[in-house]
Amino acid sequence: MIVRAIDGLNEVVGRIVSVLAIIFAGIIIYDVVLRYVFSEPTRWAFDVSKQLFGFYFILLGGYALRHNAHVRVDILTERLGRGGQRVADLLGYVIFFFPFAWVFLTRSWDFASTSWAQGEVTYGAIQMPVYPLKMAMCVAAGLLLLQGVAEVLKIILDRQEVSE
Repeated sequence: MIVRAIDGLNEVVGRIVSVLAIIFAGIIIYDVVLRYVFSEPTRWAFDVSKQLFGFYFILLGGYALRHNAHVRVDILTERLGRGGQRVADLLGYVIFFFPFAWVFLTRSWDFASTSWAQGEVTYGAIQMPVYPLKMAMCVAAGLLLLQGVAEVLKIILDRQEVSE
């Protein structure tokens, strides 16, 4: 039940965020056409596309982990049996993943709350607020940590990835 809820949450977030790729591409195409066809570049497209790309990139971590779309080095574990692979995966989560995810969550929270308190904005042609993107980092860290919990539960329960 918990695994399915976490998988479902990251699936929904991943699908919603993937729409940003379409918006992101549209803004870039719009700016390129204005810049090179009409010699009228926008003042805002570069800053907006950077922000959207930041949201897009950072918020898909949990979704990528859910779908095994991350980089794995299986040189050693490919020779182990199923039980050995499970132990290696569990150790990898406990030794590397969870400490990283915890540091990512706590540091991004500090980073975002400081930005929010200062009302931080970009320094480009238009001054866009930066704190929403920094808050997205904190949300992404939370989603990644939750998905890690789901993946560990799958290993412990000896379940394959729940695909939908």
